[in-house]
Parts: sequence; C-alpha cells; structure tokens
Amino acid sequence: MADRLRQLEEDRGTEYPEGYELIYSSRRTLAVQITAAGQVRVRAPRRTSRASIDRFLIEKEAWILKYLTRAFEHASPPPPPLPESERRRYMELAREIFTRKAAYYASVMKVTYGRISIREQKTRWGSCSSKGNLNFNWRLIFAPEEVLDYIVVHELAHRREMNHSQAFYDIVESVLPEYKKEQKWLREHGESLWTAV
Repeated sequence: MADRLRQLEEDRGTEYPEGYELIYSSRRTLAVQITAAGQVRVRAPRRTSRASIDRFLIEKEAWILKYLTRAFEHASPPPPPLPESERRRYMELAREIFTRKAAYYASVMKVTYGRISIREQKTRWGSCSSKGNLNFNWRLIFAPEEVLDYIVVHELAHRREMNHSQAFYDIVESVLPEYKKEQKWLREHGESLWTAV
C-alpha cells in the first residue's frame, strides 16, 4: 500500500486519481477514514507536507487495510453498466454544460484554458493540467447546478495557483463566496452520483 500511495500524481485536481482523497482544512491533526464505497479519505491541516501525510498513512496501514477489507466485504454490487448509446448521450450533454460554464467563468476570472475533456473517473470530479487542459467527470451532471459551478471555478483557479494553498482558495472564494457548501455536498453526496443512472 505504501508504494501505491507514493505514486500519486501532482496535487492539482479536485481529488487524487488513485490511492486516497485528500481534504485540507483548518483542523489541527491528520485523520483518515474509509468511505462506504471503500475510498481512503485523508483530512489534513493546511500546509501539511505530502511526506508527512505519506508517513501518517504508512503508520496507519494496518488499520486502513483492515477497514478497506471490511468495506469491500459489505459493498453492494455495482450497478449494471449503462448502454453505450446512453453513456455517449450523457457525455455529450456534460461537454455542452462544461464548455459553456468554463467559457463563462474563465471570462469572469480572466484566465485562459486549453481543451476540455469529459471522462468517467471513480475518484476525481475534475482536474486542470499544467498546460491548462480541463477534465470533468460526466456524472457531475446529476449534481446540483451550484456544484458544477464550483468544480469549474475550482479547476480554473488552478490556472493561477497549481496547488490547494490559501491563495488558491482565496481565488475560488472571490468568485463563489459560499463554495464550502458545494464542497460539503460533494463530501456527503458525491458517492450517490455513481448510482444516479
């Protein structure tokens, strides 16, 4: 597990692509939890180094593996796959929505971006590459409108700050003053988007 955790990509998306989800906040200590879907979620004080987080996870490895095993044993079977034609229709709809929202918020924030890709990733809602290419998870179309706005603004804010620093969140807050409500919605209801269709 430690090797897998060390292979995480650069911190530039809403969630890490594999291994664990990392949420920075004003808390004072590190904490780890296993979601019902078997996702490792780490909550960390702002400015905690990646090395400190990795050491913490290695220390908690036995506990994590125990509860991951338990989560997988009790996991409900995955929903049947969507017919390809329906999936394509949802992805086209997502492309229309995110293309429109990205253009609008980029003009508000005075930033540019590259191409937009629509994907289906299990642990990531959006990302912004160092070249300014944006990726969005098509399943977000089943979330409230405000959540879509937050994801778009979050990724566009990376065009100025390729990190999750206070400066980054200041940019997000300048556009969406109540963005924490959308963060909370994703934490509490994000997993439900996987059973929306």
